[in-house]
Amino acid sequence: MLGLALLGMFAEPARAADITIKVRVQNQVQDATTGKSKKEPVAGVQITITGADGTVVGEGLTDATGVVAIVVPAKANYTVTLDESTLPEGFALSDGAPEHTISEANFVTDTVTVNYFTGSADRTSVGYWTQLAQRTADGARFGLILAMCAVGLSLIYGTTGLTNFAHGELVTFGAMVAYILNTEQNLSLLLLAAPIAVVAGGLFGLLNNEVVYGPLRKRKIGLISQMIVSVGISIILKNVFLRIMGARPKTFASFNNQVCKKFGPVCVTPRETTTAVISLVLLVLVGLALQKTRIGKATRAVSDNADMASSTGIDSQKIIRIVWFVGGMLAAAGGIFRGLDESASPFLGGGLLFLMFAGITLGGLGSAYGALVGSFVIGLFVETSTMGVPIAPGGSLPAPFNWLHDGVPSELKVVPAYVAMIIVLLVRPQGILGRRERVG
Repeated sequence: MLGLALLGMFAEPARAADITIKVRVQNQVQDATTGKSKKEPVAGVQITITGADGTVVGEGLTDATGVVAIVVPAKANYTVTLDESTLPEGFALSDGAPEHTISEANFVTDTVTVNYFTGSADRTSVGYWTQLAQRTADGARFGLILAMCAVGLSLIYGTTGLTNFAHGELVTFGAMVAYILNTEQNLSLLLLAAPIAVVAGGLFGLLNNEVVYGPLRKRKIGLISQMIVSVGISIILKNVFLRIMGARPKTFASFNNQVCKKFGPVCVTPRETTTAVISLVLLVLVGLALQKTRIGKATRAVSDNADMASSTGIDSQKIIRIVWFVGGMLAAAGGIFRGLDESASPFLGGGLLFLMFAGITLGGLGSAYGALVGSFVIGLFVETSTMGVPIAPGGSLPAPFNWLHDGVPSELKVVPAYVAMIIVLLVRPQGILGRRERVG
């Protein structure tokens, strides 16, 4: 009670948060080369907010970023009006509606955002097969990144039996370190930031083993308990990353605003080409290392039977340390490449974790090559699942299957990947490249 009283004496009085309506005005411009639209801020536009009784409660001009934030008295009903006479010459609203109505229910938080667009972002009509080719290319590239992240997770499972739910945070760690070095320390992403982040990811993976999982194995702690520990570590690391980075996604300073180049029906940027090629090279090197080098052969031996491998003179613990280091490096590299596509955030790796599990399960548990194949298939499914089934003009599908024409909603595009995994496992329980084992 005394402590609470002292806190009350010295604590600053609570300050109510401002209720704000943020208005953003952007001009949509279509790129004549790529057909894609980009948005540019429109400054100096007059915005007026009136209450339900018609009284003006706030007004202002958009700044250089095309945004104006206006504080309102309370969460209530308002009308936001854009003065079209203040738009730059030749600009006009895309939807022709200068007024937007906001109800009290729109105030889920203390800030409501209203967007106005000028110009036109209409795209030229693109045929079904052209869209399918583009989605397939995107899916292949995503599958390569996912495979790179999943190989380390599969090797860790194969050598230790651990289902590591904190592996997604190794992915996030790589993206976070690369972002800090590239954006805040102004280091070249390709020459310095990315290589340092990849090595740091390997060391971070090794640290996980030496501090947590190695001691647990020495104490003969069961795999279920180790898995639960990994869940706890995942939660802790997410909050640490959230404290360091903040909740908003972060964009790398390098390789932004690139123009895609046409390769037949497919349009890709130099950044996307570079990440795909590097991912493919790394995966090929991992495959060759597993197949040709002594450490690779020892790793496969430990994955098959750790006790028998130890009896032949293989240092299983040394192999496990190497696997954690390499797995952390691959996860960090995958996090950097994914961060270039979708920005770096504290939840980047967590969003990929179950897709990694799906790829590993589909390809075959404990098989590095299975993780490669399964993750690649999952990546293709995720990106192409929103494509509907083409039908002839005037044709239709039976009522229960109408959704096939439009494809899966983008919010549910990962669902078909999991469904495909379930179907494959029903037909082939050991996965695509897994081996049959006698049970019982």
